[in-house]
Amino acid sequence: MKGSFRVTMAWLHSMLGLVTGWVLFAIALSGSLSVFRQAITLWMHPERDPPRVNPLEATSRAIDWLAHNAPSAPAWYVTSPTADAPFPTAIWPDAQGTYIQRILDPQTGSPDGLRDTLGGEFFYRFHFELQLPYPWGRLIAAMAALALVVGLVTGIIIHRRIFADFFTFRPKRGLRSWLDAHNILGVAALPFHLMISFTGAVTLGSLLLPWSTQAVYHHDMMASYTDLNPALYSRPASGQPGHLVPIRPLLDEADRHFGGAGIEQVYIFNPSDHAALVTVIAGNDHTVSTTTGVMTFDGTTGQLINAHTETRPVIRLYTFLYGLHVARFAPAVTRWLYFLSGLALAAVIGSGMHLWTLKRLRQQPHMGQRIVCRMNTGILAGTPLAFATYFLANRLLPLTLANRAVHEVQTVFAVWALGITFALFRRPDRAWPELLGGNALACLALALSGLPWTNVVMCGTAIVALMLGGAFGYAAFRTVRRA
Repeated sequence: MKGSFRVTMAWLHSMLGLVTGWVLFAIALSGSLSVFRQAITLWMHPERDPPRVNPLEATSRAIDWLAHNAPSAPAWYVTSPTADAPFPTAIWPDAQGTYIQRILDPQTGSPDGLRDTLGGEFFYRFHFELQLPYPWGRLIAAMAALALVVGLVTGIIIHRRIFADFFTFRPKRGLRSWLDAHNILGVAALPFHLMISFTGAVTLGSLLLPWSTQAVYHHDMMASYTDLNPALYSRPASGQPGHLVPIRPLLDEADRHFGGAGIEQVYIFNPSDHAALVTVIAGNDHTVSTTTGVMTFDGTTGQLINAHTETRPVIRLYTFLYGLHVARFAPAVTRWLYFLSGLALAAVIGSGMHLWTLKRLRQQPHMGQRIVCRMNTGILAGTPLAFATYFLANRLLPLTLANRAVHEVQTVFAVWALGITFALFRRPDRAWPELLGGNALACLALALSGLPWTNVVMCGTAIVALMLGGAFGYAAFRTVRRA
């Protein structure tokens, strides 16, 4: 880090992009898709149209199904259906501690007749876990988010004419055109990019700065969790068998207490034990903050143990920032702005990585720079291809296939690995148009696989897929001509 302040910031900007660019590109792209995770889940269940449901009744039926099919599980976690996501979701650990997730029919409480798939939940989880075990995936995502904050700030510093450059685009000028596109996309949604990167780092801040919690609680993480969530009362299993009281009256009482906010989730701990607990969490779809009301009942008597609504300013600030990031509050227009701004962020990251390699290839590139160039091709063109394959696998894999949801996810990483391998062993001027063309065909196949387009979700997905397919096709055509 030598020279003037701006030169130093330029070096830092380039190095952060080089080290974290590939991870950030995948995080930004999956985060953009996760904005519509409920719609993606609906698209991946074409066997029935979105039903009109009573959320309390559907949640009660889901818990009844768990009582018959997972009675020995130490805990059940049920997400109540909403207008956007009309299917309840159940999660529970098996005997080996592996968590199982099933989307259930709201009218029967059973997964029968619904294909086994993670739906949009895959993109949501991948966005901050990268399909890695806890805490490694989240820690990498946290460090990448912090690097993005610094990268954005240094990008602002090194561009003297950043806002003037927003109105400047010189096409067909090679490196200059890429730099203009990088600047325009960066400035167009700069407030969003700063907000989403900062709130992402804050959301995972306890992984970046764990020492204060350790100093206060001396590694007693349960005490820390209880102080942050006072109504999430916990107690060990008694070892004596017990039976849950009827759940529906507890849900009705909680719904009345929450005053129209609805119910978002129900946690049931030790469901077959005399010390069972039922925790009901209020909905928050109509507020930016995810601060919610929580009620905890004794599972065998139905007696209310604790109720809490968060009012502490620091916790409310944190939940407000978290709510801004996940955008559960967002109406349709805002969700589209989040989605388009997220795609713009992915394009900023990708164009920055591509600019770095273009500059080096103009000189005498060494082996490391050639490898980075080919990896860029594999990551930037292979990631959207892998994500598109996830949608296609949902339609192509047999409905009766065991562990079908797992195989859908495995398809993503198999195609991703093939795309990167292909790019490593193929000349970049050939690999770019071929992988971009593959993306165009995958998007076209995705749109056609949704036929017949009988509802808004199917039509919207097809339109987005066709538009992206057209963009990939145009990019492939331009790349072939340039080669």
